[in-house]
Amino acid sequence: MVFEDRFRNHILPDKIHMLNVSFLVPQMRREFGGCGGNIAYNLKLLGDTGYLMATVGRDAGLYLQWMSDNGIPTDYVRVIEAEHTAQGFVTTDLDDNQIWAFHPGAMQLSHLNEVTQARDELARAERSVKVGIVAPDGREGMVRHAAQFAAAGIPFIFDLGQAMPLFDGEALKTFITQATYLALNDYEWQVVQQRTGWSEAQILNHVQALIVTRGAEGSVIHTRGGEIAIPAARPKAVVDPTGCGDAYRAGLLYGLLHGLDWPTTGRIASLLGAIKIESRGTQNHRFDRDEFVTRYRENFGTPLSLATG
Repeated sequence: MVFEDRFRNHILPDKIHMLNVSFLVPQMRREFGGCGGNIAYNLKLLGDTGYLMATVGRDAGLYLQWMSDNGIPTDYVRVIEAEHTAQGFVTTDLDDNQIWAFHPGAMQLSHLNEVTQARDELARAERSVKVGIVAPDGREGMVRHAAQFAAAGIPFIFDLGQAMPLFDGEALKTFITQATYLALNDYEWQVVQQRTGWSEAQILNHVQALIVTRGAEGSVIHTRGGEIAIPAARPKAVVDPTGCGDAYRAGLLYGLLHGLDWPTTGRIASLLGAIKIESRGTQNHRFDRDEFVTRYRENFGTPLSLATG
């Protein structure tokens, strides 16, 4: 929602303790999002299939139809009839200040889904789970799913993201010892170091790669063999950064699925983030595979061949 004025004109600093304000918002836009949905959407654009494992509420019909229309499987999206789907409400003023409210709803029951059940059902359909990701979700769901991935021997990325306030240092250490890869933005990386007391070297004793994104400055992939700097791809326009991190993570999953080296994987992820930032919302950008290959060559000076699986 867009408030066509400035919050500061209507909020009295000396009356914050008794705040009671209302903003007229003539502009309103509804977008489909969520980390899992965004990652699956971007992975599908590259030609791969990601199986979402999530809980939604009784109001999820439009989103489920959107997923179906875009070829995203919903086999493991469980509808909780007693809840609403997780959703955020944001009002932005003319200075780009924002007031957010977030309702987790059915997301708090994400632990009702089990990695091993999904894996076994897919195996019966002759589809193997090659890699997973534990992205921001309900706290109990993240804890259980990380443990289930580890117990099943399925390599996975741990992505702390917006769930950062939910976990202390000991919980983060547990996630890191279970995960195969750790993906963070630069701020989250500082927080993880502070809460765990672990250095880069100590973390790399547990994970195969530590991926740190730095926005317009690109990203860095830390491995036991050394540090790999990934340049930022050039966007055609900077419109909306929301969801760029999820697009980047879809690129990581694509590279891992197809056994690509880290420099190529990181550049695919970087380009996905740049393409996403050119559009409002998190699932409104589109491209075909030829366009992606062309932009990869233009940005990084090397050819790319996209596989499917």
